[in-house]
Amino acid sequence: MAATLKRELRDIIQYRNAYFLAVSATMGYACFGWEIGLIGGVLALPSFEEYFGLLSESASARASLSANIVSVLQGGGFFGALFSTYFANRFGRKPALLASGVVYLIGSIIQSTAGIGMSPAVGLKVLFFSRFLSGMGVGLISAMVPTYVSECAPRAIRGRCTGCIEVAVGLGNMLAFWVNYSVSLNISPGQMQWRLPIIVQIVPGALFLFFMLFQPESPRWLVERGRYEEAAAALGYIASKNQDDAAVVLTLSEIRADFIGKHKLPLLTQFRKMGESRIILLRCIIPSIATFFQQWSGTNAINYYAPQIFAGLGFSSVSLELFATGIYGVVKFVMTLITLAFVIESWGRKRTLIYGGLAQGLMMLWIGGYAGAHPNQGVVAGTYVSVVAVYLFGISFCLGWGFTPLVLGSEVAPGHLRTAVMSLATANTWLFTYVIAQVTPIMLDHITYGTYLVFGVASFIMAAWVYIFIPETTGYPLEDIKYLFERDIIIRSLQDAPLGRIFLGKRRAVPVEELKAADTLPVNSPKEISEESRLEDASAQSHSLRGSNSQRWEDPLII
Repeated sequence: MAATLKRELRDIIQYRNAYFLAVSATMGYACFGWEIGLIGGVLALPSFEEYFGLLSESASARASLSANIVSVLQGGGFFGALFSTYFANRFGRKPALLASGVVYLIGSIIQSTAGIGMSPAVGLKVLFFSRFLSGMGVGLISAMVPTYVSECAPRAIRGRCTGCIEVAVGLGNMLAFWVNYSVSLNISPGQMQWRLPIIVQIVPGALFLFFMLFQPESPRWLVERGRYEEAAAALGYIASKNQDDAAVVLTLSEIRADFIGKHKLPLLTQFRKMGESRIILLRCIIPSIATFFQQWSGTNAINYYAPQIFAGLGFSSVSLELFATGIYGVVKFVMTLITLAFVIESWGRKRTLIYGGLAQGLMMLWIGGYAGAHPNQGVVAGTYVSVVAVYLFGISFCLGWGFTPLVLGSEVAPGHLRTAVMSLATANTWLFTYVIAQVTPIMLDHITYGTYLVFGVASFIMAAWVYIFIPETTGYPLEDIKYLFERDIIIRSLQDAPLGRIFLGKRRAVPVEELKAADTLPVNSPKEISEESRLEDASAQSHSLRGSNSQRWEDPLII
């Protein structure tokens, strides 16, 4: 235990700049977490409904309007994620992230002033527009941050750095839940009661912009643009080493070798190259499949409609519903921190997704079973058990499907296509977040407890998908992950799965080192062959340092 803590402390000191970079970039996801945690509580406040004249509307009309207010953010996020590829490739990761932060702030400021000096009908239109604009900013951020962090983070802590995304989401969620609860208790009904939570969401956006000013550009983007000196300086900063250090030189040579013949690919070419081979296509669709499954876990149904869900379990007071929702935010945030610190690197990507999927599926089945057996019964002993099940769902989600899909997706995506692949995966997230936001109130109204059963079955399916089809990526340099998909994908996936070798007998996948040793570079143009020759010595030195040690963690490469 003491040795582990000593090693962790050493890593924190060694990679202090990388951790600061991860915290700075993922602060943008705090904006995302605040947005999705904020609106459900605001919509539950009678002062909001009264201000915009909704109390005279029918229950179905209010439910439809609430779904539209929630989901218009996803519409903006979807288009923001799609546009992110162009901006991130054309201008660089850092400038695009700074611009997205400005868009988010403008949208938040307009949201906070919606309805002032105008009729309720016009005020609602302004609210819709401003939430769409904020969604554009958050969509850009959500697509680019995983790519930026994975391209910058040292591989020894890459899971933790990318996992900071879910910590930031949880932080934003938790703070938004408690601000909603506080205003419901401490601010008298009126427009400031619902405006204040919207105003406060400006704070994480401002912090994101401020911290990102001090961060470097992605070294992989710099290499793609032929700016090798700047890339070396960025690598040195990230690892707290001199840019002439052997580890920096070797890492830079591997990145340069990976980009030979793939520099400055046009946007349409990137999308076309996703289908150039079966292996590339598989690596490109895995992030989108993972984010699709993530949305069908039911997490955003709880994030957006937690007050209504707790009301369906028997709570009747708005303040009590918001209090239970606030506790849910705290539980998720604390569990995310624990997972980030102790689980993501030790368990790996695969185990966290399998165990998390199975546990959250069981919790959803319990909630659905209770809701079906005890409809409209009020608060009884079983109600508290079901509330605990909601919290245990949050713990299970944070254990696996909370942030591991983004970690896995950013690792699996090919380097020269990563921004395009992650923009599609993030757009997919926003699309199905929109779908979930639209269908959840309808499902809760029509199939009631069946809603939870759907999410529970989906969780078991996603766990099975990871078990059979996804190999473990933890500990491999980004440039080596392609070898995990070269041959024997299902065998390798079962080999990496808990008890998976039972199904394999004596069959085993070809080790990555053997595949890498057998790998030969394709025939290229004379210019590219010359480039390969210049990198040959560095690559040979890299293999000599790495070949004597089969343990991935002792590899001298930085990222």
